[in-house]
Amino acid sequence: MSVVTMRARLTEGDIRTLMKGPTEADRGQAAHKICRSIDQAELSPEERAHAEAIMRLMVEDAAVLVRRALAVAMKNSPKLPRDVANQLARDVDSIALPILQGSPVLSDSDLVEILRSAPPARQVAISSREILSATLTTAIATHAVPAAVERALANDNAKFDQRGLEMALTRFADRPAIVETMIQRRSLPIAVTEKLVSMVTGEMFDHLVNHHALPPQMAIDLASSARERVTVDLIEQAMHQQDLPRFIEQLNLHGRLTPALIMRALCLGYMEFVEHALAQLSGLPHQRAWLMIHDGGPLGLRAVFERAGLPGRLFPPFRAAVDVYHQIDRHAYDEEDRMRFRAVMIERVLTLFQSVPKDDLDYLLEKLDAIGARPERAVG
Repeated sequence: MSVVTMRARLTEGDIRTLMKGPTEADRGQAAHKICRSIDQAELSPEERAHAEAIMRLMVEDAAVLVRRALAVAMKNSPKLPRDVANQLARDVDSIALPILQGSPVLSDSDLVEILRSAPPARQVAISSREILSATLTTAIATHAVPAAVERALANDNAKFDQRGLEMALTRFADRPAIVETMIQRRSLPIAVTEKLVSMVTGEMFDHLVNHHALPPQMAIDLASSARERVTVDLIEQAMHQQDLPRFIEQLNLHGRLTPALIMRALCLGYMEFVEHALAQLSGLPHQRAWLMIHDGGPLGLRAVFERAGLPGRLFPPFRAAVDVYHQIDRHAYDEEDRMRFRAVMIERVLTLFQSVPKDDLDYLLEKLDAIGARPERAVG
């Protein structure tokens, strides 16, 4: 909207109604109209200063409806002066909550200061902001009520660092809803996952160990133990790790980097796992192993396969699975569509050969069934 248009809309009548309207409702309506015009207009520095002066008059108005109109109309606007936003954020709830939840002009320091002494409803409003920095989530974990902490944990756009998550656990380890919400987050630091493993049981335990990276030794121990409540999928665990080569080295040291495990990873399309596994077993640098695995000729893959000590009977299906991986247009599957890519990979591998060992074949079929049970991830 141009300045000319804004001026046309902001008639003297609007300003007069704002200042001397017969009722609070009339004045509130005029305030809302003025604020919407300010928000939508392209303002020169001089006109911006004039608009800010009008908003500073509104925030001092005795009428709640005028101040609320200002808060609601400007709650998402970068044109709201920061001092006005801070004043609104300390007003009555009907005015403060929209600003606390949405205003982009409030800084982390503003919000942390408010959070420390705010009543629960305002803490929840701050926790409901679309994006939360690690500074803010740590303050929430340290000072806020359980409902606000749970709200922040449920938002994957909220950046929690290890300190903030550990603080939430220290304060609310006895609250299952908060612990479960933390477990359901997209990612967790390994140190936090390790603490949670000892705290939860049942479905929460199962989800935790199969969706978050565990320390390598713990993952291997859980996968090896028949006493545990869940069988840890070492392939899935590997793909959660930040240091994949280290995890694969640990698998090898514990005798878990088996031909069957490597074959399963390949058939699931986890090529990075396969590359590092063959590099580990063959003693070759990862880059050299990568070149040999993806060599278009007939010799490179066989050479690294044999050097890794994998059984010859597995080479034909291994070669076929590598070919399938290269044939699939992986660019058609983004990171969020990984499950669908895996389903396509497994289906194509299963149609190509019948020489996969029965245990591995059963594993792949189980994986395909599990993927098919998620309708939103079904293969199209």
